[in-house]
Amino acid sequence: MSQTPNRPTVGLIVPPAAGEVPPEPVALYGAEVNFIAAGLGLRKLTPDGYDEVIDRMGELSRELAGNGADAIVLMGTSLSFYRGPEFNARLIEVMSQASGLPATTMSCAVIEALNAVGARRIALATAYVDSVNQRLADFLAASGLCVESLATLDIESVEAIAHVTQDQLLELGRRALTAAGPVDALFMSCGGLRTQEVSLQLEAEFGLPVISSAMAGAWAAVRLVGHSGESPGSGRLFAAGPAPDAR
Repeated sequence: MSQTPNRPTVGLIVPPAAGEVPPEPVALYGAEVNFIAAGLGLRKLTPDGYDEVIDRMGELSRELAGNGADAIVLMGTSLSFYRGPEFNARLIEVMSQASGLPATTMSCAVIEALNAVGARRIALATAYVDSVNQRLADFLAASGLCVESLATLDIESVEAIAHVTQDQLLELGRRALTAAGPVDALFMSCGGLRTQEVSLQLEAEFGLPVISSAMAGAWAAVRLVGHSGESPGSGRLFAAGPAPDAR
C-alpha cells in the first residue's frame, strides 16, 4: 500500500503469508494514518502452528521499520496469548528491540480496549478450537477478566477464516451473549474475523460494548503514534477521548 507523506505509519505483522493490510485499520483511520504489513505465513490456529512462525517476529519488525514504520503491532490475537502474559510481554520486547520503535500486540490491544469500556465480566466468541480457547480463557483470567460464556466456530485452518460469513458471526455473537448471565461486554476473538459491521449490529441489539480483535488492534495501533483512537460511528470503543502521548 502506498504511503501518504506527512502522516504517521504503523507497521502491522499479520498471520497470512500474503502480508496484506487488514481492512479495519484502513476503514477506521486510513484518512489519517498510513498502514503497511508483513506476513508471518501462519497456516494453523493451533499451538504447533504458532510455534512454526513465532521466531520471525524480530525479522519482520526490522523489515517494517526499514519500510518507514513509526510503530509495530502484531495483528494476531492467539499468536500473542497462547503462551501466556509473560510471553506476550516478551514478544513486545522483541519487536521493539528489533525495530527500535514502540510496539504492542493484539492481545494487549484487546485488554486495553476491554478496560476502556469498563468490562470485567465478558461473553466470549472465538474462531478457535478447544485447546486455544482454554489458553485464551487463562490469559483473560490473568488480566482480571471473567469469562461468563463461550461460543466458538471451532476453526483450525487460517484459510477457513476468510470464508466465515457475516451471518455466521452474528449467530456466534448472539450465542455467546444469550448463554451468558449479566455481562459488561462481548469479546470476539480472532484478528481474521471481519467484525466491523457485526459489532455495530450486536451493540445495537444487546446494548453492550462489543470488542473484537481486529477493531481493537486497529484502535491500539493508531494510539501508538499519538492518535486518540476516535472514529465516529464505529462503536462504543471509538467514542471521543484524549489522544495519548506518541511514544
